[in-house]
Amino acid sequence: MGLYLLDYGAGNVQSLANSLSKLGYQFNWITEPAHFQRATSLVFPGVGAFGTAVENLKAKSLFEPLKQYIQSGKPYFGICIGMQILFQTSTESPEAPGLDIIPCPVERFRDNDKTVPHMGWNTADSLYSSVEPFCYYFVHSYCAKYDPSKYPIAADWAHTTTQYGDEIFISSVSKDNVFAVQCHPEKSGAAGLELLQEWLLSPESRRAAPTSSSTIPPPILTPKSKHCLSKRIIACMDVRANDEGDLVVTKGDQYDVREKVVPTSPSSTSTAVKTAGAVRNLGKPVALASAYYTSGADELCLLNITSFRHSPLQDQPMLAVVRAAAECVFVPLTIGGGIKDTVDPDGTPRSALEVASAYFRAGADKVSIGSEAVYAVEKLLASERDSGDGTSAIETIARAYGNQAVVVSIDPKRVYVDAETYDGPFKGEMVHGKSDSAIESERGKSWYYTCTTSGGRETRNLSVCQLAREVEKLGAGEILVNSIDRDGTGLGFDLDLINLIRGCVRVPVVASSGAGKVEHFSTVFEETDVEAALAAGIFHRGEVGISQVKDCLRSRGINVRLGKSYFV
Repeated sequence: MGLYLLDYGAGNVQSLANSLSKLGYQFNWITEPAHFQRATSLVFPGVGAFGTAVENLKAKSLFEPLKQYIQSGKPYFGICIGMQILFQTSTESPEAPGLDIIPCPVERFRDNDKTVPHMGWNTADSLYSSVEPFCYYFVHSYCAKYDPSKYPIAADWAHTTTQYGDEIFISSVSKDNVFAVQCHPEKSGAAGLELLQEWLLSPESRRAAPTSSSTIPPPILTPKSKHCLSKRIIACMDVRANDEGDLVVTKGDQYDVREKVVPTSPSSTSTAVKTAGAVRNLGKPVALASAYYTSGADELCLLNITSFRHSPLQDQPMLAVVRAAAECVFVPLTIGGGIKDTVDPDGTPRSALEVASAYFRAGADKVSIGSEAVYAVEKLLASERDSGDGTSAIETIARAYGNQAVVVSIDPKRVYVDAETYDGPFKGEMVHGKSDSAIESERGKSWYYTCTTSGGRETRNLSVCQLAREVEKLGAGEILVNSIDRDGTGLGFDLDLINLIRGCVRVPVVASSGAGKVEHFSTVFEETDVEAALAAGIFHRGEVGISQVKDCLRSRGINVRLGKSYFV
């Protein structure tokens, strides 16, 4: 079998390569037009903006050969952009025509009843059988709407559909030699690997065989009362070098990751002694990532909190961690730390886009931007422009890879004020502590949230709502909400803060900081409308397991991903 992968020069293609290697398949890369002649089966994986994909394919003279390959009748498997490019056009990039194999446009989701991007685990429902639907990982802002009355030919191509909000879109197509999916099987755990395996095990002659003409017209579907997008549980690992130069997962108390003096109990039989002042070591990053994947984490986050040895692009140990993790973890990986414009020691400038690209090519799916987002918003507000100038890290990365690839991590801090006398610029964002709050220190107090940089060490004259709104304008596709006040306390997520930000933006929000017990996760999903919750220390120390969290959520009627093919 001449199995080839199409590398069009953008997006995370390494994840699919890792999945195929995991399944035991050898493959080659298509990097020039002549390679299409050698391929007997082709997989086109893609992450990124529609226009960028078309532009890169044309720049490499691969666009027309790709169309000719598909029209030749040889097996084709498209993933995400590899599916969308089969369509006529995309409203994401109206100037960039698709392959026009399926005469239907790709359009943006409406955000009147939901956040966009559509991000997380959702079901793919078969149109022509009653088989139990599988669930896969989706991350996209644009889709092919399922509408037999408006686009009958496209509906005839549809193999499965998925509902998000009140919209139903085509989540996979299958006709003749073409099979393509909107989800990411390489990031969908066991279900995704099984999907890939099923296609690969099928004889090439069968994959290329014409689909039998169906006399059954595409069914008219009515949106269900509730979609099946699950709530995500994310395990986060702060990675930094210890004093010996090894990368370890650590966790600090209010960002202090050094061990304190730990007196040895006279009655203790343990000979283990923590070294005061040493970097707290909670495990090796790849081993922990693998363990969290096995235990059911929906996503993983690796944050590089160490100083770069030379520059982000020369920080080979961290890039090696990402590569190694991506080889054994088949759920999305977010990488943060140092995603900014830098200059190498020899004076070579490196853009944030270059840094992000290096992580994507190593196996990351999203990048997290922190302090740089604050500086970009301060610059935008000072300019009095309605939009950015296109040079910020958020803008350049979102333009190349799509806003779904950019996470902005914010670190707000409370500023307590006198509710009766305060008349400052953030009066409209004030929060008043409830008189019956379970946290006694908050009762009767009032505060607003200001933004910080450098892991909470530097306060900025910028409110959390200002930051959230403006980073969405710049192109952020997801916001990770930390809390300087709750970090490491175990008091639970800051619900006031989370609800404040949830009301400011129409992109997915991830709650972070403060989880101390299982019930804190059910509380944040029941009392806010966030899409995901993240934790670190309680998972690292084994105080709470991911399976315990999901069991609790399931018992409260909250959608979670439990296995390879179903939701409860």
